[in-house]
Amino acid sequence: MRYLIGLLALCCAVMAETRTAVALRDARVVTVGGPTLERGTVLLRDGIIEAVGEGVAIPPDAWVIEARGLTVYPGLMDALTLLEQPPSGAARPVGPAPDAPSQSPPRPARGPQDRPSANSWLRAADLLNASDRRLAEARNAGFTNAVIYPAAGIFAGQGAVLSLAGEKRRMIVASPAGQFLTLIGDRGYTGFPVSLMGALAYIKQVYIDAAHYQAHRLAYERRRPGVSRPDYDRALEGVLESPRALLPARSKVELERMARFAADLKTPAVLYGGDAGYDAADALAKARLPVLVSLKWPERPRDADPDYRESLRLLELRERAPSTPAVLAKAGVPFAFYTDGTAPRDVAKAVKRAIDAGLPETDALRALTLAPARIYGLADRMGSIEKGKLANLVVTDGPLFAETTKVKYIFVEGLKFEPPPDAPPSAPAAPPTGGDL
Repeated sequence: MRYLIGLLALCCAVMAETRTAVALRDARVVTVGGPTLERGTVLLRDGIIEAVGEGVAIPPDAWVIEARGLTVYPGLMDALTLLEQPPSGAARPVGPAPDAPSQSPPRPARGPQDRPSANSWLRAADLLNASDRRLAEARNAGFTNAVIYPAAGIFAGQGAVLSLAGEKRRMIVASPAGQFLTLIGDRGYTGFPVSLMGALAYIKQVYIDAAHYQAHRLAYERRRPGVSRPDYDRALEGVLESPRALLPARSKVELERMARFAADLKTPAVLYGGDAGYDAADALAKARLPVLVSLKWPERPRDADPDYRESLRLLELRERAPSTPAVLAKAGVPFAFYTDGTAPRDVAKAVKRAIDAGLPETDALRALTLAPARIYGLADRMGSIEKGKLANLVVTDGPLFAETTKVKYIFVEGLKFEPPPDAPPSAPAAPPTGGDL
């Protein structure tokens, strides 16, 4: 009996010590969505920000982290990272479905009715490898979220917004996030389309077909007289499921072309690349299109022929590309950064180049937090430090983009992580482009 009473007393003591809340006290809090607090407290509970402010009362069940001298930022978000295309003949990460595409090169396509290079039904959420070590590497650098997409095909597939912690079933924040489009077909595919004009015409035709398919399906579901049941088309279903289209555009000509082309698709669109945005900001502002700006600034290839004389246009692009974010910000064009395969140790340097080219540091931080959240329609739950949002935070010992600053803690939906001692300085990074995640 005494043993039972003692055991019960011990259990009660353990339960009393169980912390259901975390309080970061007396930190410098950069909320992004509001004013910066010089001595603020952030209270987390059950994966949500319960309170933030300078006079927050700390409940008795909270685990208190004395954060004086530290800075708390919203968790960083990589707006676009790609999954590697499986080699020809190799199995995909997910078990093949009965209607999975053949791994052998198909016959040449005759036209858009064949839906060539269309993988629009593929979901990045299903292809995710949750044990990939690069997820932890990205998290250690301050990233709490990333948006991943399949990469193969003109219609490559549907993206997913990830939370960089927990089991796979807990990692998917939103899916689908969008349809990733390229102007290059699957490897090993021949036939239509084989040109830029053909690819653009094909994409436009697929969206026209999707609109007709949807109208036909709705008419059938409403039992309109004489309307037959439409044949199932998984390529069009994948397009219709995607809330937005991601379109490639790097040069001035491409950015202006895609700004016009996006209007023809009659679907929400986001441009990615953006190298020459400094020279196309007016067109982008007029089109009211958000842009995902690559942090992989154009550079001369290391193995380039030393005798090759590069054009003045190319030299200008390399010189002025880092000024694109500043020009877009001044023009009122919504934009966010994506790592584009940049090595973790180099991402902070890439952001610093944009800051040195005129981008305010507050806008640089926004481009890695609230801006991508808004572009993907998730600003109500992430991107800033506000009551009711997900408890995604990065805690540093100095300014985020300073060379000597180190990440001390990362909170992903309230779960606390600490980078290992040998982790690199706080270089914002995300899973590199290429390679299954």
